[in-house]
Amino acid sequence: MSPKEKKVESADQKEERKVYLKIEDLPSVGNATAAKLREIGFSTIESLATATIAELAAAGISEKRAAEIIAAAREAIEISWVTAKDLAELKKTVGRITTGSKALDKLIGGGVETQTITEFFGEYGSGKSQLCHQLAVNVQLPVERGGLDGGALYIDTENTFRIERIVQMAKFLGLDPDQVVERIIYAEAYNSDHQILLLEKADRVIKENNIRLIIIDSLTAHFRSEYVGRQSLPERQQKLNKHMHRLLRLARAFNAAAVVTNQVMARPDEYFSAMAVLPVGGHIVGHTSHTRVYLRKAAGKNTRIARLVSSPYLPEGEAIFKITENGVEDLEEET
Repeated sequence: MSPKEKKVESADQKEERKVYLKIEDLPSVGNATAAKLREIGFSTIESLATATIAELAAAGISEKRAAEIIAAAREAIEISWVTAKDLAELKKTVGRITTGSKALDKLIGGGVETQTITEFFGEYGSGKSQLCHQLAVNVQLPVERGGLDGGALYIDTENTFRIERIVQMAKFLGLDPDQVVERIIYAEAYNSDHQILLLEKADRVIKENNIRLIIIDSLTAHFRSEYVGRQSLPERQQKLNKHMHRLLRLARAFNAAAVVTNQVMARPDEYFSAMAVLPVGGHIVGHTSHTRVYLRKAAGKNTRIARLVSSPYLPEGEAIFKITENGVEDLEEET
């Protein structure tokens, strides 16, 4: 019977709450409306719960009806007001993925966090894509080894994804390479509109494949090359803003970690400072990324320095790690 009814035990009484299994089960959503919603990227209850009325209007749904659908979806996954104490309990569901380096994990609070966006930015060759490859493998580790026992969704915008690298990293961790590559869902984005579309259509893929990590490498490459000149900046920033918020909503709805890499531009006035570059995307990317890490090469073979630039609760600091054939590792202590 659909929608199913489930009895929920509370402190004072038993109350009935409807549990919707498919978007067709929601009030005011029939097969025709569900088909329209899927066309614009809403295939799950979770995605509808975090949608806006304006987004559903794109499917030809009235504002009143859209509000009813969103409200029912939010009730189904229990989005509501909570106390700070309750929030602390909910935060216990937040997971972390190890980067492979204890020093880097410590810098960012224990690993890459779910339900937030972590941004790694730096110049070419600083290790951004290598970290993405490592995280796509590490997310598949069991929780006790720093993973989430889940899959990775990988959107590649610069054709930097290499299966050979995944296999190397998997073997070093004692994982079956065939199983590891099977759990990485990959797509190459050919331009910024395609990149946006891939993410808009991702909710069903995320749910069906137990995706716990969403990677966009690189976030800004297409936007930077396609929107040239000050006159196109407002449109670029508006699209980036919507794209980033879609990513954040998916991360929250599915308790997944979101990782983006970002290009940089020169900062001539600060050339001799510790950070002589700025990440592309301006305040739009800066405000949406919860944790921002600047990567740069250091003296010594394969050595990298990570600098925590921004975090809601962590102090700024630096960590040193290395990238080898095995993947991301800590530096050996000097004897």
